[in-house]
Amino acid sequence: MCGLSLKGPDAIPFLETLVVGDIVGLAPGTGTLSVFTNENGGVIDDTVVTKVSDEHIYIVVNAGCRDKDLQHLAKHLKPFQDAGKTVGWHVHDERSLLALQGPLAPEVLQKLTSDDLSTLYFGDFKILKINGSDCFLTRTGYTGEDGFEISVPNEDAAALALAILEKSQGKIRLTGLGARDSLRLEAGLCLYGNDLEQHITPVEAGLAWTIGKRRRAEGGFLGAETILQQLKDGPARRRVGLVSSGAPARSHSEILDGDGKNIGEVTSGGFSPCLKKNISMGYVANGYHKAGTQVKVTVRGRQYDAVVTKMPFVPVHYYKPAAAAAAVKA
Repeated sequence: MCGLSLKGPDAIPFLETLVVGDIVGLAPGTGTLSVFTNENGGVIDDTVVTKVSDEHIYIVVNAGCRDKDLQHLAKHLKPFQDAGKTVGWHVHDERSLLALQGPLAPEVLQKLTSDDLSTLYFGDFKILKINGSDCFLTRTGYTGEDGFEISVPNEDAAALALAILEKSQGKIRLTGLGARDSLRLEAGLCLYGNDLEQHITPVEAGLAWTIGKRRRAEGGFLGAETILQQLKDGPARRRVGLVSSGAPARSHSEILDGDGKNIGEVTSGGFSPCLKKNISMGYVANGYHKAGTQVKVTVRGRQYDAVVTKMPFVPVHYYKPAAAAAAVKA
């Protein structure tokens, strides 16, 4: 991942020209998922945006999109600064990012900090000491589970990872992108380069909820005309979840209606370890997106039955105030 900060009295107005989220409306120390859009309303990248303060925004973007994202930001930042606006940026190449995910994450991480992590809810951000290092901590992740993303100085990253493993007494293990990918798919989370691309809008992707009410009224971000029109009229295609029989449907598998007509394409898919079923996400023509719609997917030249299914496929476990209250009551 790539972390960066925007700082200055005009940091938020600048960012709101590039993302669809209501960054003004965020409380300090909270964040939200948002997307960078292009002039046609397509998604350049998805990102987690955190308001550290009214003059400091912390952003995490995908490493695979780093060069593209930084070029996009630089392109629009210069005319903004030339117009007399005060905003600067810093790419946190001096930091590494660790993701600690799952039900044991709070218990184990609490052993490495004196700050009370129970007061941090999903999307919250805090700068604090963890294992003696100055860290940026966000209660978020890409698995559908409770957990944290920890930005730690490069020189302390390995020691922090080892400390987490030691404090867990063997209950927490290192995992790779394969495990991460099955979890994010079960949680119905988009992967840029598969489920999100520059020709796909946030409305088509089922991410209309990231477009704040004020932003819907005011616009002011790249591609707003296209996106706001889709919010009004509905998009021509929609991202859906699928459960299918036969072989797992992978990216680029065709989605067909009952008559064999092509109505879309799978963008991510695989076997769900939790459900013991084949699950996938993809885009279908508007009208075929309702849960329960029977379709077919083509895998290596063969057609298999599939059904449009609500997402997430597996219930998520984000730590929110209601969940915290229920845990205390129990």
